[in-house]
Amino acid sequence: MTVHLDVADSIGTIRLDRPPMNALDIAVQDRLKALAEEVTHRDDVRAVILYGGEKVFAAGADIKEMREMDHAAMVARSRGLQEAFTAIARIPKPVVAAVTGYALGGGCELALCADYRIAADNAKFGQPEILLGLIPGAGGTQRLPRLIGPSKAKELIFTGRQVRADEAERIGLADQVVPAAEVYEAARAWAARLAKGPALALRAAKEAVDAGLETDIDTGLTVERTWFAGLFATEDRERGMRSFVEEGPGKAQFL
Repeated sequence: MTVHLDVADSIGTIRLDRPPMNALDIAVQDRLKALAEEVTHRDDVRAVILYGGEKVFAAGADIKEMREMDHAAMVARSRGLQEAFTAIARIPKPVVAAVTGYALGGGCELALCADYRIAADNAKFGQPEILLGLIPGAGGTQRLPRLIGPSKAKELIFTGRQVRADEAERIGLADQVVPAAEVYEAARAWAARLAKGPALALRAAKEAVDAGLETDIDTGLTVERTWFAGLFATEDRERGMRSFVEEGPGKAQFL
């Protein structure tokens, strides 16, 4: 398999394994979608890590494969490409990308699907599709401006330039930068903390934020209000409030 799923301590690691650069060919795309659906439905997975290994996250699409595709072929395939990445973005659990080396093109777009991005100090992000006479096709023109703003996103997409980890952190493309040898463990620490949290509340928080970004504030507030009230029917809410009253804040343990 070119993409593996390993589960330990309630954390599912989706690991790209297509040396040397983890090129995202059709088989990888389809496997990502299948694993996204698997971790979505597995009760033993409460947080997810996207990881490409110690050397590279993903350097982009498989250009050799794409070069053989004409307009009709890409019309037929482009929806599947986007659906694979959207499946990652819609995992209803906390998702962190552990980024080493290159995260370019589809690799950058894959990292954008995570809720949080931890980058190695040697990481480089970019959307170089313009250099091929193309534009990003796996969500880059939509997710990147929502994350870093339209002006900066356009600059990166128009020029195709690569962004080092320090700049990525400064503009909000990366959330944390650590030494390269510590990336995966930093991601595990982030995921482990949330894996112990209230699963339904975390799902509600993610869906409320994501849905709110796609609509007007009044509709977003309705989504928030609906989830907020609904959580009062959960055992996690009862457990959290009981612990707060009896033991003080921050001590609740959720199943």
